[in-house]
Amino acid sequence: MKLHGQYMRMRAHYGSEDEVSVTLDELAEVLGCTHRNALNVLGKMARSGWVSWTPSRGRGHRSRLCFLTPREDVAVQSVMQAMGRRDAVASAIEQIRSHAGVSALHDTLQSWLLAYSGHHAEMRRDRVIDTLRLPIRQPLHTIDPLNMNLLAESFVSSHVYDGLVRTGGGGDEIVPGLAHAWETDGTRTSWTFHLRKEVLLHNAAILDADDVVHSFSRLIRMPRGRLYSFILRDIVEVKALNRLTVSIRLKTPNELFLSFLCTSRAAVVPREPERSEGRFVTKPVGTGPFKVAEWNDGFYVLEAFPHYFQGRAQLDRVEILHVPWDAEPDVADAEFPFHIIQNPRPEESASLSRIHTETSVRKFLTCNTKKAGPLSDPAVRADVMSCLGRLDEPGHGSAAHDPDGVTSDPGISSDPGISGTVGNPGIHGDLGVPGTVGAPGDIGVPGSYGTTGNPGAFDVPGSDPRVFCIPGDSGIPGNPAPTGSCRPAASEVSGSLSGLSLRIATIPQYAADAGLVAARLSERGVAAEIVSVPPEEFKGPVRMEADLILFALVRDRDEQLRHFDLYQTLAEHVTLQTRAEIEAELHLIAREPDHAARAEAFRRIEGRLIRERELHILYEKPVETAYLPSIRGVRFNSQGWIDLRHVWFPQPC
Repeated sequence: MKLHGQYMRMRAHYGSEDEVSVTLDELAEVLGCTHRNALNVLGKMARSGWVSWTPSRGRGHRSRLCFLTPREDVAVQSVMQAMGRRDAVASAIEQIRSHAGVSALHDTLQSWLLAYSGHHAEMRRDRVIDTLRLPIRQPLHTIDPLNMNLLAESFVSSHVYDGLVRTGGGGDEIVPGLAHAWETDGTRTSWTFHLRKEVLLHNAAILDADDVVHSFSRLIRMPRGRLYSFILRDIVEVKALNRLTVSIRLKTPNELFLSFLCTSRAAVVPREPERSEGRFVTKPVGTGPFKVAEWNDGFYVLEAFPHYFQGRAQLDRVEILHVPWDAEPDVADAEFPFHIIQNPRPEESASLSRIHTETSVRKFLTCNTKKAGPLSDPAVRADVMSCLGRLDEPGHGSAAHDPDGVTSDPGISSDPGISGTVGNPGIHGDLGVPGTVGAPGDIGVPGSYGTTGNPGAFDVPGSDPRVFCIPGDSGIPGNPAPTGSCRPAASEVSGSLSGLSLRIATIPQYAADAGLVAARLSERGVAAEIVSVPPEEFKGPVRMEADLILFALVRDRDEQLRHFDLYQTLAEHVTLQTRAEIEAELHLIAREPDHAARAEAFRRIEGRLIRERELHILYEKPVETAYLPSIRGVRFNSQGWIDLRHVWFPQPC
């Protein structure tokens, strides 16, 4: 593969010329090697039919070099060679990444990727093997529920591990998982879970209560500040009563406890994989519908686990390829990885079936009123929010009407993971980044915020679930102006804000949104400094030092659990009085058994923050998925992700 990279380096250096006059000194400099090695490289390329080399005698004399093979063909050969060896796939692709902007090379690689991806069937020992091949733009580092940071990692993990319980198809219902039954006492602090019998692990061992205790012990030991740590802090004891019975005792009742058990963070990780050094990373063992067959550099393979306790998956094999280049800019975005096409444009999906996943995503700002600065003044906050108006999604038209992809939680890239179609997917970007909240699979840390599925959860009374404009508001859905006020004229706002300096904190994935906010503020004389840090740093002091914090909210079925995490974190950068009131409301929510009453309490918190200009919604996008009619069994989990265990393809007659 090194030779492939050297050829592409030469082609890039000499541009579109098929024949050049060069000296050996020049070639050695381009290749970064000695004269002798340069001659060896040229000889290998000539034997491969890539170049012809006509040397001129004498040092310094110019020789003739002819390029015989398009660099895009060599690039594809490099990737295919790595695929054949099942190693260094990511390295091969990364090697050609710098050349992916060249139109011909990009088109060839895209065509190869289209042919490689999607559904493929082959005969093996008189059996049809159905394989689904999926490209992603970020590498997978781990699928350990404790350490996952990326959306792709969460997606894979959800197919390798199971939890005690899971969310049913309706969203509000909690149904059996590894536990076939459970009960709680009158205080709702002591929970007992009864495990299914004879649940096999991927290594042929049998799951027992000690595996559950092991999983929760790991979670309880993890640092504060991680996603849903407010639940973990309430756990006093996890104990195996016998091989099939587990007891979990809480400090105080928490009506969101079962919802937490449905998240991938609470998946059961058996004891065995951690006993061998390094084994967990390369060969994780779970109970899920797919087991890890290969875990190489940039290439990952899942195979159907035939003994899955809820029934064998119809797919036989899933191959995941890390391809780290961007998609064409005019291709439909896809918010979550491994969906088929997210939010397709009409012209791109005329032949596709369409389905709504009951998920939307909203971008918004909060003010750090705990910081001594201009935004501690409610009048200044109102002026700042009013001058923003309704922002368009970066790179698109009006956020209210643009059908393209949506954004997500801070740390969850608005770049897509996979789009195109299953059966013929294109590459369209990727999914998360470390430290996100509210992502499918519940990856993240407080400080990025996710909600779920109840369309009315953040509605201002009287507003449409998707359009939140209120008469007299700032022009941004969901942001009503304080009672008796109206949006100031541009000249009034400009005069009151001119010379103001503000700092906006966000993560790299949301830098474009922050840029739009800064540009809008600049029009009113406000100097806005953007501080963009990785998500693992975003949860630290950078938020407390900023004036404005830009993040996103995924509204899927895990709504109430995400809301709790959102407002608990947001309370860290508001005034002491507001914080006390939010925390008092959250205390009541955790003990409220009625789902509707909890939803109303969350609306009260949001309404107060909006009225006081602590919270400002920039835009919201619904998520829609399209797929080829030949794909069967399309179902979505609680976060709006396609569930591969149900996907199947008709067999040819």
